[in-house]
Amino acid sequence: MSSSYYQRHIFFCLNQRDNGEACCADHGAQAAFDHCKARVKAEGLAGPGRVRVNKAGCLDRCAGGPVAVVYPEAVWYTYLDHGDIDEIVESHLKHGRVVERLLTPSHLGR
Repeated sequence: MSSSYYQRHIFFCLNQRDNGEACCADHGAQAAFDHCKARVKAEGLAGPGRVRVNKAGCLDRCAGGPVAVVYPEAVWYTYLDHGDIDEIVESHLKHGRVVERLLTPSHLGR
């Protein structure tokens, strides 16, 4: 088995719905993605063997939005502000420690 190109991926749902349904884009998802990408780069965490920050379409967890998911651990986060993103970067992406207080409740889907 080969090793993964990246140690971790974090995917941010940036989906925008035009029909009035809940969506992450209405809750600052793009700004959170931009902030996370900048923080990961500033911390020296970006690149092969490290962390990749990715955009995603609908992740089907709209009721818990805005959401991001970290792989390979498959840990789902609901965040409110840049402080939450900073905590995810520092704790999970940098040190591998899950931020329990930001976990998306498992029952929340679309």
